[in-house]
Amino acid sequence: MKTKVLKKQGNSRYCVACGVKNPFGFEGRYYETDTHECVGIFETKEMQQSYPGRVHGGVITAMLDETIGRAIWIDEPETWGVTVELDVRYLVPVPIGEQLKCVGRITKNNRRLFEGTGEVIGPDGTVLVSAWGKYWKMGPEEAGIDATEGSPDWFHLGAEERDPAEIELPDGLAEKDRFASEKAGKASKK
Repeated sequence: MKTKVLKKQGNSRYCVACGVKNPFGFEGRYYETDTHECVGIFETKEMQQSYPGRVHGGVITAMLDETIGRAIWIDEPETWGVTVELDVRYLVPVPIGEQLKCVGRITKNNRRLFEGTGEVIGPDGTVLVSAWGKYWKMGPEEAGIDATEGSPDWFHLGAEERDPAEIELPDGLAEKDRFASEKAGKASKK
């Protein structure tokens, strides 16, 4: 299924997920789509390795955490999510040196908290990792972030040649992820 990119989100300097000057990070680019999802596109690096040829689970978890947390910006661009709880299921080893996609969406949202699910998608469309998370809402100043225009630590890169107009995602992605759906259902009953 092709999703249309509606907006490109900002980046930071040293964040492990989106930092453009972090040599150990993913340097991810994040896009809001017409399916009301946030999609991060990133490439895994050898320095993120666990076992040979595989990305460390903790490192890939950071991408899921970032992407699910950014999904709130689609409806609430001034809200920053601070992770309260994150449950991850590793389905298939994540390869080194591949361009991957990470998809996040909001499944529950109230005044103080939001919940979401997400997946890391391999080059062939396979779901490699899935997650469910709960996040505390904060404004940028409360989170200690200078998100003002011209900030040296948070900025918009503008259009880049690698920015897609559309992103190919597996059909029915959110529905296929039984783990995340079950977890979201259990959490909403709490």
